[in-house]
Amino acid sequence: MSDPAPRLQVGRPRPGVALVTMDRPDKRNAMDPRFFHELIAVMGQLGADPAVRACVITGAGPAFSAGGDLASFAELHDTADHRRQLSLVFDAFGSVERAGAVVVAAVNGVAYAGGLELVLACDLAVAAAGARFAFKEVAVGLMPAFGMLRARQRIGEGWARHLVLSADDIDAHQAERLGLVQQVVPDDEVVEVALGLAERIAAHPPLGPAVAKQVLSMGLDAGDVAAREATAMLFATEEHRAAVERFLAR
Repeated sequence: MSDPAPRLQVGRPRPGVALVTMDRPDKRNAMDPRFFHELIAVMGQLGADPAVRACVITGAGPAFSAGGDLASFAELHDTADHRRQLSLVFDAFGSVERAGAVVVAAVNGVAYAGGLELVLACDLAVAAAGARFAFKEVAVGLMPAFGMLRARQRIGEGWARHLVLSADDIDAHQAERLGLVQQVVPDDEVVEVALGLAERIAAHPPLGPAVAKQVLSMGLDAGDVAAREATAMLFATEEHRAAVERFLAR
C-alpha cells in the first residue's frame, strides 16, 4: 500500500520567500508519482501568489534527494505507462523551470539522479560542503532524460557527457567549479544562505527577475521530446527490469 503522507512541506520563512521541503527522509526523499503530482501543485500555487517572488527547495534529513523511488517503477507495465510517467516527471520539473518565482536549490546532501535533475530545474543552487551529485540512471539501464539536456546547457558538453555516461559522483566543490552550484557553505548553513539569497531576489521589483528567468529557460523543447521518447523505450528493456530487481533485492 502506498504511503499517503505528504511529500512536500511548504513554509513562508522570509518576506516574499517560500520554503519547500521534500519530506520523506526515511527514503532519502525518493521521488514517486505522489511527489511529482505534489510538486506540480505546489509550484502552481506559489506561482499564482503575487506575494511569493522567490522559493527555496531543500530536503528533510541528510539527503536532498536520492532520485526516483525504484519501488514505484513496479507499477509501470508497458511503454505507454513509461511515457505517461515521463510526461509527469517532465511536467513536474518543468513546473519549477516555469514558475514565476525564482527557485533556489539548497542542496543539503546527496542529489542523485532525479535529485540532480531537480537541482538543474532550479534557477540557482547553494550546496552544503558535504553534498554529492551524480546521475545514476545508467546503473539501472536508463538515462537522465530531463537532466542531461540541462546539464549540457549548464556545465558544458564534456562534463555533461561524463556525468551521464559514467554515473560518477562529484563533490560540492567540484560542482561549484563546474557551475552546477553557485556557492558552497558549511552543512548547517545551507538553508539559511539559500533563504538569504532568495530574500535578496524577492526584494527586487518582480517583473525583471520573472521575465529574465523565462528567457534564460528558452530553447530546450525539441530536445525534451527526443529524450523523453528514448527513455520510455529504455524503461521497456529487460536490462532495466533486471537492474531494478537487483537494486530492490539489496
